[in-house]
This record gives sequence, C-alpha cells and structure tokens, in this order.
Amino acid sequence: MHKLIIHGGKKLNGTINISGAKNSAVALIPGAILCDESITLTNVPNISDVDSLEEMLLFLNAKIDRRKNGEILISSENIENKRIDENLVKKLRASYYFMGALLGKYKHVEMCFPGGCTIGARPIDIHLKGFKKLGATIKEDGDNFIIDAKELKGTKIYLDFASVGATINLMYAAVKAEGETIIENAAKEPEIVNVATYLNNMGAKITGAGTKTIKIKGVKYLHSCFHEVIPDRIETGTYEIIAAAIGEKITIKNIIPEHVEALNEKLTEMGVDITIKEDKVVIKESKNLNSVSIKTEVYPGFPTDLQQVLASLMVIAEGTSTIQETIYENRFLNLYELMKMGAKIKISGDTATITGPTKLKGTEVNATDLRAGAGLVIAALIANGKTVINNADYILRGYENIVEKLKSIGADIELV
Repeated sequence: MHKLIIHGGKKLNGTINISGAKNSAVALIPGAILCDESITLTNVPNISDVDSLEEMLLFLNAKIDRRKNGEILISSENIENKRIDENLVKKLRASYYFMGALLGKYKHVEMCFPGGCTIGARPIDIHLKGFKKLGATIKEDGDNFIIDAKELKGTKIYLDFASVGATINLMYAAVKAEGETIIENAAKEPEIVNVATYLNNMGAKITGAGTKTIKIKGVKYLHSCFHEVIPDRIETGTYEIIAAAIGEKITIKNIIPEHVEALNEKLTEMGVDITIKEDKVVIKESKNLNSVSIKTEVYPGFPTDLQQVLASLMVIAEGTSTIQETIYENRFLNLYELMKMGAKIKISGDTATITGPTKLKGTEVNATDLRAGAGLVIAALIANGKTVINNADYILRGYENIVEKLKSIGADIELV
C-alpha cells in the first residue's frame, strides 16, 4: 500500500485539467466484449481500476493496445468465455459489468461476487432479477454465480432502485436479446447516457437513456466504433471543493457544468466565489464560508460520491452543516478520520452533523475507500502541519495523476 504525505496550509493557484470519468470508463471497457469487431476508446483515465479491467480482458484472451494518450483499442473477437479469476474480480466493484456483457454475447457467465470499496452492502439482487426477467437461470454457490440462458428475450423490467450498475448491466444483457426490452425506473446518470451512446455507435438501438425509461431493440451484430469517455464529474467536484477550501484562484477545465449542478448550487449557498463557463469553472479565494445541508440522492440530486469530499469543506464553514446519506449505509468512515484531525462531528444513523469553523491539525489517518481518501486529501491540504494518509491505493483507483495535478497548483504532496 502507498501513503500520501501532505504538508498543509499552502494556498493553491493554477489550472487543473479534468480526466475521463472513472465511473464511465469502468463500464465502457467490459462493454467492449459485446462488439463483434473492435472498439477504440479515448480519454480513458490512467487509474488502477482501468489496469484491473485490462487484466480481466487479457485473462479472457481479448487483444488490447493501450496508448499513452488515453486511447485504448480492444478486440474481443477471440474471447474465451471462462470463469474469471477470483483475485481479479475482487479488485473492484465494476467487475460485475462482465456479467451483463458476457451474458449478452455468450448467454453464459461464471463469476464470483465483485469486490470494491467498503461503503455498504451494495447487493447485486437487482441485476440478477433483471437477468432472470430476460430469460436467464442463476445458480448461486456462496459468492459464486453461474448464469445461463438458452436465449434472451426482450421484456419489461422495473428496477426497485434506480441503480447505475444494474441499468448498465441490463443494457448489456439486452442489447442482443430478441425483441424489445424496456427498463423502467432506470438510472439517469451521465454515465448511462455515455454507455448508451457507445452501444449505439456499435449499431445498437437504444432510446431514452438519461430518462427513467430506456428502450432497447435487440440486434444480432455490433460493429467497430470510436467512442470518447466523458469528463469525470466526481473529479471535477473534488477539485472544485479543493479550490473552495484552499485556493486563491483555480481554473478547472474540460468539464460539463450540467453534470455538477447539484454541487455548484451548494458551493454557491456556502458563499464560494465560483464562475461557471461553457467548459470550465473558475473559483477564487472564498472566505467566511456558510454552513450547508445536503441529502444524497440519485442523479440529478446530490451525489453520494461527493458527500465525503464536501465534508472536509464543511469543517471550515461557519455554523452547523448536516449530511444525510440515503444511498449507502457505511459511508461515514471518513468522518472518524476527520475527527482525529480536530473536526467536530456527531453521527446519528444516516445523518452527520459538522460544526465549524475548526482549524485542522495534520496527523496520521487512514483512507477507508476511494472518496473518503479524496476527502482526507482536502483536509490535509487545509490542515496545519504534516498529514500522512495510509491506504492511498484507494485514492489512486479513481484519480488520475492526483499527485502531479496537485503539485502543479502548489501543493506540498508526496506519494511513498
């Protein structure tokens, strides 16, 4: 495991360029299996989750040409549909996209339960229920799944929860199914639209992505395509919060402002000096921040992936801020680490109360998951003195060149 060492209290200035979206890339890469020729993805972030997915594709005998400019060429013509090694699957949650992709193309999958961050139970019941509706049978043996279908037939599927993962997995399973599939209560996140566009670029017939109803008319063949990963809205939000917390003037480029509207509204409410332009945002030094309350919701509500990050800004705001977490039941572990740095926080069930402003002091803390780690980076940049963040590999899973990017705007940060 790596550590991050940060000497805080230094004002930051400069420009940050946002990378391709981690949550989009990790869905698009397994989806390459469905193509009957080859695909080219651009703006793919250089993060460890992408490394892990590449390992899984190579294990299945895909051909991959990964280039330094964020471009990946994937050919799945010679895929061997075999049980994926458990050690590979357990590395990340997004490995479950292989379920939908392999089922959609080969009508057979053997996999164990996926891994990922410890932010809650995150069951895959909704995915499996959808597969069954399409005609698959599922055998479970502990953490192992065997999913089979003589044929997949289009049907109407209602999701009990608007899950991003389930929506994408069912799109993958249905894209070559016979007839039409309708997914009701579908997730609306930008990553859903990016995946649907990707499949349509291959020749799929998908409409309604980005709304609660997605319609998929099955096709028999998917051809080559060229597709770009959208900018990362969570990375965008993370750097916006960094700029609000410790920046003098920071410009964040290569963004889609509509994707971070919920955060920008809250930053404005807090008194952050933020100017939003067509594809960038400029944040100037913001003093006397106000407290704010957030409740995590599915898109376009406030994203659960940013509540842990915003918590570190709430610590230095005047008054009492509250966070209500409605998506995952175990997403306050970062707050206990913030308390080690001097934060005044109370946790009751799904709600956390943060009282500020508080001057944070550098100390040794532990990243418990990806976004918790990002929140601790922000706290360390604010804090007086030296902070050591253990388990920094979590952070490297989702933030491309985070050390280099922060150094470029004046941060004193080192990865060891």
